[in-house]
Amino acid sequence: MSKDQYTKEDELKDAIDNVEMEGNVEESPENETNEVKEEPTTEELLKAEKDKYLRLFAEFENYKKRTTKERIELFKTASQELMTVLLPIMDDFDRGLAEIKKSEDSELLKGIELISNKFKSTLQQKGLTEIEVKAGDDFDSEIHDAITQIPAPTDDLKGKIIDCVEKGYKLGDKIIRHPKVVMGQA
Repeated sequence: MSKDQYTKEDELKDAIDNVEMEGNVEESPENETNEVKEEPTTEELLKAEKDKYLRLFAEFENYKKRTTKERIELFKTASQELMTVLLPIMDDFDRGLAEIKKSEDSELLKGIELISNKFKSTLQQKGLTEIEVKAGDDFDSEIHDAITQIPAPTDDLKGKIIDCVEKGYKLGDKIIRHPKVVMGQA
């Protein structure tokens, strides 16, 4: 038994002693009741304390699980803000590479490709992945962001993706930027 249980039992015994001492005081008929209050037994007190302990223990276990889950989620998405700031830089690298490929300077192209690849691989190591979008894929409003619709060049492209204007990215399982696409009008 715990110290708290002894204390509660002692308090009950003291209360009983006080009632017996006050028995000499005259009782008026208004104060008399036919109900007899039973004092809780030691077993009932023990059972109540055990129930209280089990509930507190279960609540603490749930708290630990919840905070652990929140911490894992925080670590997974802690770099989300930084990644979203770096995405326009990746877009600029892609546009720059496309223009440099048009020129005839192969050394410049090789150098910029090395820097771009290193930058992309570093971000991939941190959990950033590109969402693959190809012309002819089905449009999914959960993943894609349709910026415009144009008449479909062929019947099989109606309601499907015709072009991807801006790449989309995921950080872990969470989409941090939806790919912006052009849809074929049905």
